[in-house]
Amino acid sequence: MDEKNSLTGTEQTVDTVADRKTPVVAPSHKAVKKKSTITKLVFLGLVLVLGMIFAFVPMQFGLTKYNPFLSRESISLGLDLQGGVYAVYQATNTDTDNLDIKMEGTRSSLESLLASKGYTEATVVREGTDRIRVEVPDVDDPSGILQVIGEPTTVRFVLDSTNETIITGDNIVNAESGYNATNGYVVSLEFDSEGRKKFAEVTANNQGQTISIYLGDSTTPIQTANINETIPDGRAIISGNFTQESATELAGQIMSGTFDVALELKETQTISPTLGEDAMKYGLIAGIVGFVLVILFLCLIYRMMGVAATLALVLYVIIYLFFLAVLPWVQLTLPGIAGILLSIGMAVDANIIIFERIKDEYRGGKSIMAAYHAGFKKALFAILDSNVTTVIACILLMLLGTGSVSGFALTLLVGVLISLFSSLVISRFILKYFINLNSYNAKLYNLKRSKQYADLAASDTDAGVMADMEREQQEKDEKQQEKARAKEFRRSQKKGGKTA
Repeated sequence: MDEKNSLTGTEQTVDTVADRKTPVVAPSHKAVKKKSTITKLVFLGLVLVLGMIFAFVPMQFGLTKYNPFLSRESISLGLDLQGGVYAVYQATNTDTDNLDIKMEGTRSSLESLLASKGYTEATVVREGTDRIRVEVPDVDDPSGILQVIGEPTTVRFVLDSTNETIITGDNIVNAESGYNATNGYVVSLEFDSEGRKKFAEVTANNQGQTISIYLGDSTTPIQTANINETIPDGRAIISGNFTQESATELAGQIMSGTFDVALELKETQTISPTLGEDAMKYGLIAGIVGFVLVILFLCLIYRMMGVAATLALVLYVIIYLFFLAVLPWVQLTLPGIAGILLSIGMAVDANIIIFERIKDEYRGGKSIMAAYHAGFKKALFAILDSNVTTVIACILLMLLGTGSVSGFALTLLVGVLISLFSSLVISRFILKYFINLNSYNAKLYNLKRSKQYADLAASDTDAGVMADMEREQQEKDEKQQEKARAKEFRRSQKKGGKTA
């Protein structure tokens, strides 16, 4: 009995020694893990510093000046933020067939005309059924832009000898000014297939005659040119004593006659950037204050998880500014700023959903690392569902909305997509690095056990919880195997049917 007791005591002693020896291997493993984790965190810190430099600090490299992402030179500002001019046009004849199609064609042509003149940031939208609104931001000379788009009308090329209209604006693909060594400043014309045939026939049979160009119902031509040769390829050059300004003006007048409907200028106004400057300044202040308060909230409530979310949010802002600077169709307006602030709030919301799920998993008996994995896994679909609905709403607003509504939807869409990457990827990896450094101090992450698992260490997982996890995984594996067998059965049935 005594020997048995003595033998049992020896076994217990051996087990205890073995138990004590087992963790000895762990520190060396953890040390390697900590070294690699620290290396990754240092690299992340360098990325953050470089990102903030490129996002906010202007630099000079020799004669080249670098403009940061957050600068007026990098981010295209809308009319309400930097001023400019707007004009509203109305169709003069609304009784024509297919008015809606013709108005849309006119809007597209007007947009192309402005882009060809260098006004790539101009916005051309329809108002109602018979009006078109043109907004051109950051214009130094409003009268100049109004000369380009001032009176969109019809254009006619008339053969003077017969007074016959041979070409209309419907046949003109493009008209632009240029320069060549032989003729100096010229106006180049390009016709469509129908116009090419007409122009080739007229120029072949009427050499030496003149062609006059008329706008609208005017009886005074804006230009008269001699036919010097046959032009069979649909490309013609009007030459003469042009200056750069007069050639550009003539090309603009001809292009203004390519619209499907004639337009009348109803309203025009120059907008001062003063209101926009104040709004942008106070918007930035509000954004910074809100961002700081959000960081304080996250760090206070979630501690190291909040720190991880903060680093992810800083990277989110840097990436967001980068896309605002490089995407050519993004134009920042006051509604656009609202979209940015809303998307930042949604990025924070995704992190909070994840952290609360981690707290629930830890409260239920999982270790910190197990709670981390389960929290991200179980929060994934809730975050995706909420963000997908927002993405759908943004796309619909972009397709159906106009002006400021479309600008709000675009900035919100870009922000939501980046916030998904930030919360599900960047925040996840940063938090994983923190847990690798310390997975045994629950207070560091503001995690608490429920009463049932109050005596369970932070780095341990209750056997019952582990059994539940294993059962869940087993059920998942069985479902996948069942699907595979069903798929194989259907494939064999299909194959057997074909053979029969």
